Amino acid sequence: MSAKTLIVIAGPTAIGKSSLALKLAKEFGSEIISADSRQLYRKLNIGTAKPSKEELEQVKHHFIDSLDVQEDYSAGQFARDCNKLLEDAFKERDAMILCGGSGLYIDALVKGFDTASEANLPLREELNALLEKEGIEAIRKKLLNQDPETQAELDNPRRIIRALEILASGQKNTETKGSPSYQVKGIVLEMEREQLYERINARVDQMMEDGLLEEVKSLLSYQKLNALQTVGYKELFSFLNEELSLEEAIAKIKQHSRNYAKRQITWNKRYEEFGRFQAADYAEIIKFLKN
Repeated sequence: MSAKTLIVIAGPTAIGKSSLALKLAKEFGSEIISADSRQLYRKLNIGTAKPSKEELEQVKHHFIDSLDVQEDYSAGQFARDCNKLLEDAFKERDAMILCGGSGLYIDALVKGFDTASEANLPLREELNALLEKEGIEAIRKKLLNQDPETQAELDNPRRIIRALEILASGQKNTETKGSPSYQVKGIVLEMEREQLYERINARVDQMMEDGLLEEVKSLLSYQKLNALQTVGYKELFSFLNEELSLEEAIAKIKQHSRNYAKRQITWNKRYEEFGRFQAADYAEIIKFLKN
């Protein structure tokens, strides 16, 4: 790599992004930036598959345990904070690694994300009422009708509503910025769907063995917060609220994780300029990054 380079690692959940990022960080003398909208939060550990204490000690990670669960954080904020970090990091390093499954965060940094418009509270109230009455499909359909190429995460009602607010202001949800002072080289990790789903199921079982239920119990008083509206937590809250049996909750975590992986795979198709590899193809990945 002849220029300052941001290496981006994208891919569905449980495919091995974090372990690859760790190896590449050691290879290139880099630090790792987490592009995961839930690993940002303190107290969300097992359910977000955060790097272990040992991994965090091996390589410096950024945007891990940065926020309390009561705090809100946007993709636009992430992009601004990340660019400041990269500006300083590239004074000392030739490469930095961005790794995570939150496609909106990756797009915000790599492609640019316009979040300048002010909140439209009347529209927000109207859309929240529609969400409550007809469900997420109603607001999702409204967004796709207005912006078929939207970059909003279509499983997150808060972001769908925000995207509709931005459109109402006359702006677009994505905006390509001027060329950054660094180059981007990205890879998308791929795997046979059946094998990936087996890994997802096994990961959920391991999380339960590691104490996910106890972690969720400790967060019960926060269950309505935006940070906790995520797979692994919502289902176990339903169990704790006696809406599901434990077996049903675990089955739903696996199902919803597989559904999320499928959406991530679809999202990652947009990165046409990224190389595509199996996680085990380390030599080929290195060759691609160094060319």
